[in-house]
Amino acid sequence: MHRRQLLNFLLAGAAVLPFGLSAAQIQNARLWRDGNKLRLVLDLSGPIQYKTFSLTSPERLIIDLSGAKLTGDFRQLALSNTVIRSIRSGHFGQGDTRLVLDLASPVQLNSFLLPPEGTQGHRLVLDLTSNGAAAAAPATLAAAPAVAAPPAQHDVTSGKPHPKRDIMVVVDPGHGGKDPGAVGSRGEREKDVVLSIGRLLAKRLKREKGFDVRLVRNDDFFVPLRKRVEFSRKNKADMFISVHADAAPRITASGASVFALSEGGATSTTARFMAQRENGADLLGAQSLLNLKDKDPMLAGVILDMSMNATIASSLQLGHSVLGSLEGITTLHQRRVEQAGFAVLKSPDVPSILVETGFISNARDSQRLVTLRHQEAIADGLFAGLKRYFEKNPPQDSYIAWQQQMQESLV
Repeated sequence: MHRRQLLNFLLAGAAVLPFGLSAAQIQNARLWRDGNKLRLVLDLSGPIQYKTFSLTSPERLIIDLSGAKLTGDFRQLALSNTVIRSIRSGHFGQGDTRLVLDLASPVQLNSFLLPPEGTQGHRLVLDLTSNGAAAAAPATLAAAPAVAAPPAQHDVTSGKPHPKRDIMVVVDPGHGGKDPGAVGSRGEREKDVVLSIGRLLAKRLKREKGFDVRLVRNDDFFVPLRKRVEFSRKNKADMFISVHADAAPRITASGASVFALSEGGATSTTARFMAQRENGADLLGAQSLLNLKDKDPMLAGVILDMSMNATIASSLQLGHSVLGSLEGITTLHQRRVEQAGFAVLKSPDVPSILVETGFISNARDSQRLVTLRHQEAIADGLFAGLKRYFEKNPPQDSYIAWQQQMQESLV
């Protein structure tokens, strides 16, 4: 079986595992300070999965904890004269908890999980370094002896070369060149908005160790849908994300949406409309992408169906992760991942999603989409969602998979 096909089947099967686990509790928080370094430790009742990302204007650090419930109280923390102005919390998604650290200035973050040791239980450690100084190794914070530091090879900020490959993300800013996409009431062009968001997302990915990125287009030129998928495969993508800001049948429609491929009918009238609008006359033969032309037609059909089904399952999981991240940044048009026959998503072995960042046909959405601050927030949300997906489903030969294996060896 093709390596990528096998990986997709494993990812699709793994998607059901977390749902049977009971929710962990965030029981307590502790804080230490040493000059421009700050350590925040969250005491947990059990293992968790988490993701972090930052937002600007104002400065904030977001920590999303999957399947976790907050039972402790942060009010006892002495935040005065620290970079943290306040800590807020709330629920989002399906039983997840989001912590928001309001910051006085930008920080560099080093975070890691620690398993139980002695009288200590599970812990999430967040090391914040302000004033642009390089993040210190955890062992240098002598004021926090209760928390042991992981070995140096587990530090994702170390800058040392790692022995495994980067995860390749292909970012596809929709439309371009002769195709402006949707146009707002004041002349706002979809192709300009999504190019800006795509560039910001690529920039964020390049800063993250263990990831690499390619832009289908990095300027204002037209790329046919078929060529976008071919570009993704040529660059051996682990995921493909197409960024849009389309028009809707109703000008009152607003909010972000995430779409995956459907081999059957669309999941809604809007999804069908969007797919028809995007596809136009550009058709794509997915069978040719798997080099099945020399195979028996019946065998080729079976292989294609198996691969597409596994890929769609992975795409839905990816889409759910991205949608959950966008929920805290912008309004959502739909709170589920929609499906339709988008030609640009028809890669048979690469998890692929199309993100409508908002409707440029809606006055409020359009006004936000053209601002750099909102574009940066959207790009950060997209990054957080895809990173969360790969932390749960790391490709077997990737740096993230290797890093997790090293961390598990500590237990």
